[in-house]
Amino acid sequence: MVYNLALNYLHNVQDAEETTQDVFIKVHQRYKNFKHSSSLKTWIYRITINHCLDVIKARKRFKRFGFLIEILPDSHFKGTVEFNHPGIELEQKEATQNIMKKIAQLPQKQQTALILKSIEGLSQKEISVIMEISEKAIESLLSRARNSLKKKLGN
Repeated sequence: MVYNLALNYLHNVQDAEETTQDVFIKVHQRYKNFKHSSSLKTWIYRITINHCLDVIKARKRFKRFGFLIEILPDSHFKGTVEFNHPGIELEQKEATQNIMKKIAQLPQKQQTALILKSIEGLSQKEISVIMEISEKAIESLLSRARNSLKKKLGN
């Protein structure tokens, strides 16, 4: 669950693996503070999403200083993101890559709602708990996300 969600956000196997490890370390460290006001699954989803968003923000900061890539040979980020999701048929890889890039261009809340609903298969109620907003707001976010995605894909 954590790995797949991270992969859907980060589009990079290595980053998703590292994020999965980081999330489980955070879960272990913070479990004593878990208030049981939501399910453990919801709490772990929230930690995963927040960590993924932090990684994406760090990437964007790093992109601003892209000229340093040539200077720093050990840099793990080369300015492009490769999406290698296990199990995707070779002929579908390019189409999937394109869709995931378009999803990544959506505003963060729309992206989160769409990934949790369409890819992770969660209900709107579960998403509202994870995102800490009303189910009506989730419905609106999903509608806007789908419409934006259709425009970006040219449908």
